[in-house]
Amino acid sequence: MNRGLGRMMLRPAFVSRTDQELIRDTLSGEKAAYGELVLRYQDRLFNSLLRVVKTRDDAQDAAQDAFLQAYQKLESFRGDSQFYSWLFRIAMNAGLSKLRRKSSKDVSLTAQQEHGYDVIDGTTKDPSHRLDREEQTSRVLRALNALPDEYRVVLSLKELEGLKYEEIAEIVGCPIGTVRSRIHRARGELKEKLKGLL
Repeated sequence: MNRGLGRMMLRPAFVSRTDQELIRDTLSGEKAAYGELVLRYQDRLFNSLLRVVKTRDDAQDAAQDAFLQAYQKLESFRGDSQFYSWLFRIAMNAGLSKLRRKSSKDVSLTAQQEHGYDVIDGTTKDPSHRLDREEQTSRVLRALNALPDEYRVVLSLKELEGLKYEEIAEIVGCPIGTVRSRIHRARGELKEKLKGLL
């Protein structure tokens, strides 16, 4: 028996496919491959959108819209960027459209907790320290939510997501210089709103 046949190119079950392989397989008609992409990125996408659109419902809607649009446009994905960056740009456009349709309003601490913001880390037993942290977190979230959308989005992507300027520029569809300028202005406005807390 030829030993080479025993080592056929079968993929072990524990080896996950790359994004490119999943995209190729999806385009070849394997719908489960796209399901793997959804499972791989749904939590990350939802959490990123939640910081931008402010509510769980809007973040879920935007994420679902993004996955549906990405599936419909998958043939147009050229692979010039990472799949997640491409997907996130679609999601960001869906989220920003949703924001433009809604009036921007301040979200209370109670609403933020209902919408999934982790405002207390739970590591302290001192009630006064816990209340101080709660109030500080509430003020920071209110200040962040009060920023204009174009500032809040880029600042969230930079500071909360840890993305590079190039990645942010690709996601929001504007030049790196504009991203840097918006982040600088966002930090300035946030600092002004948080005077006395910092």
